[in-house]
Amino acid sequence: MADLSQIVKAYDVRGVVPDQWDESMAELFGAAFAQVTGASAIVVGHDMRPSSPGLSRAFARGAAARGVDVTEIGLCSTDQLYFASGQLDLPGAMFTASHNPAQYNGIKLCRAGAAPVGQETGLAEIRTLVEGWLDTGAPEPAATTGTITSRDVLDDYAAHLRSLVDLKGIRPLKVAVDAGNGMGGHTVPTVLAGLPVDLVPMYFELDGTFPNHEANPLDPKNLVDLQEKVRETGADIGLAFDGDADRCFVVDERGEPVSPSAITALVAARELAKHPGGTIIHNLITSWSVPEVVAEHGGKAVRTRVGHSFIKQEMARTGAIFGGEHSAHYYFRDFWNADTGMLAALHVLAALGGQDGPLSGLVEQYDRYAASGEINSTVADQAGRAAAVRAAYADADGATLDELDGLTVATSDWWFNLRASNTEPLLRLNVEARDPETVTRIRDEVLSIVRA
Repeated sequence: MADLSQIVKAYDVRGVVPDQWDESMAELFGAAFAQVTGASAIVVGHDMRPSSPGLSRAFARGAAARGVDVTEIGLCSTDQLYFASGQLDLPGAMFTASHNPAQYNGIKLCRAGAAPVGQETGLAEIRTLVEGWLDTGAPEPAATTGTITSRDVLDDYAAHLRSLVDLKGIRPLKVAVDAGNGMGGHTVPTVLAGLPVDLVPMYFELDGTFPNHEANPLDPKNLVDLQEKVRETGADIGLAFDGDADRCFVVDERGEPVSPSAITALVAARELAKHPGGTIIHNLITSWSVPEVVAEHGGKAVRTRVGHSFIKQEMARTGAIFGGEHSAHYYFRDFWNADTGMLAALHVLAALGGQDGPLSGLVEQYDRYAASGEINSTVADQAGRAAAVRAAYADADGATLDELDGLTVATSDWWFNLRASNTEPLLRLNVEARDPETVTRIRDEVLSIVRA
């Protein structure tokens, strides 16, 4: 069994099953989660991967052995687990490896009310306990074993989402949805039931071996089938979900991808209409268009690091009404500050269905700049290469540099961010500018240094 440094990441647990972890270790994680949270009850759910039911049940056994009552909600999306954690006010554990290949599995943990668990908020402590028990044997069971019961929350989850978006009076829409054989195939039919939507389903069969394509819409090759289906069927919009259906990507009526930054700006404008003067969180690789739109609609934009733990902390600290990331994670105060791609999708459907024009025309006002997308470079010395880039731009004319998350260099005409992966030997580059030619020039300049 590999040591836990290989599977306990910055915000979750993730590794190959059974090579790196298995049900016996999942049971220890359940016991540790029970001890660290100090909760008398927790809620547990899982995705459609072949290993998920067994891992989830083992985790439940470990927690119950420590005297904790466990509510199992079974097959669910990650945001459905967050709903259960918020609605029931219980800590939660979701078994999924999101967009990773089939042999992987993992655990996303949260405290009661869907509050995040990261290295500084319990995950390091859980890891220490599990490491100790791997050396010394399982912990002593509690005097009274907790119960394990089942509960279906899908209908309640769907009803809650629909209560947060006014979908009354929208025009009929043809909506193509690529679930990627992931949990969107479980949640989408129930959430969209009763709406004036002609649903064109793609890969709704739950299959954790992902027979059609990876459930990772961030990679353009995994959007190709949806793009073709939208064009073929004349759909008004296409939606693509990742494996655990907490992220949603949007394709317009031409089959063209819509930038998650444009979706962030669109949803921010809608939320500010409901909550005038509210705060909107955006990470530092979202487009310039996001803070611009927020300001134009009377809101306050707050820039933060990349990653759900940081976004959720800032949401709680500032009382923000909404937050968005360029990875297509969308966070809502009305959803316990947790991320839900499904709720963002409902906002887009409401905006599209509330006017007569096509989606491409609707989002044009929110998509104002040229961008490179995220470019990864494998490097042996992340710190050294990043330092070389910093030195190259330290005296650039009109440039400002900051290190909130990696290195960001900005001028009035362009910006780029270069940051290291927490889990792989990669440097990630994002560039935005007022025109595509400048994007190409800055991209190539930076990559020539990174890859030297």
